[in-house]
Amino acid sequence: MKALVLFSGGLDSSTCLAMAIEKYGRENVLALSISYGQKHQKEINSAKAVAEHYGVQLITLDLARIFEGSDCALLEGSQQDIPKGEYAGQLESTDGKPVSTYVPFRNGLFLSCAASVALSRGCDVIYYGAHSDDAAGSAYPDCSSDFNSHISKAISIGSGEQLRVEAPFVELTKADVVAQGLRLGVPYELTWSCYEGGEKPCGCCGTCIDRAKAFAANGVSDPALS
Repeated sequence: MKALVLFSGGLDSSTCLAMAIEKYGRENVLALSISYGQKHQKEINSAKAVAEHYGVQLITLDLARIFEGSDCALLEGSQQDIPKGEYAGQLESTDGKPVSTYVPFRNGLFLSCAASVALSRGCDVIYYGAHSDDAAGSAYPDCSSDFNSHISKAISIGSGEQLRVEAPFVELTKADVVAQGLRLGVPYELTWSCYEGGEKPCGCCGTCIDRAKAFAANGVSDPALS
């Protein structure tokens, strides 16, 4: 069997990559990295570094034009600043909508693309790293277990049941993800989670805060900060 991992070069997808390699062997795993018009290339550079570490093929795809009309704070064309603070605080001012760093239906689009690539490359399963912390409060609704169950069924039906989706963390927290990654020896020093593109993570955006809490819950420091 062959697996395709939807791969950003971040903590969650890198842990997914390690899990897929453990189960199927590196020779049977492909990584798919997608550019979507983000303000910096740190994610892409990290994806390349982690893929090289594991010796897996990295496929790249550019979907930036799809999001040209979006004012998502992560995207190049947006005039919004990256918000600081925890997602719970950010959600207080969204009137029930996702946070400003939600890229419109990103996981739906990425998984659909991944299905086409996976089928074309003879893969049997797609891995992606959605987890419950991102879904909480509908900050990122396309990370929820409900979304996952529906998109997984659609991909299975649309592929003639040739393809299935694995979201191993969808009911777990980011701390749980780190625990799995520490067991697997994931090179977290090569990963990038921060929404900013500086030399070091900003430590203030929602994903930086969640990442710090996840490592702290496991009693270790984040190697990306050393």
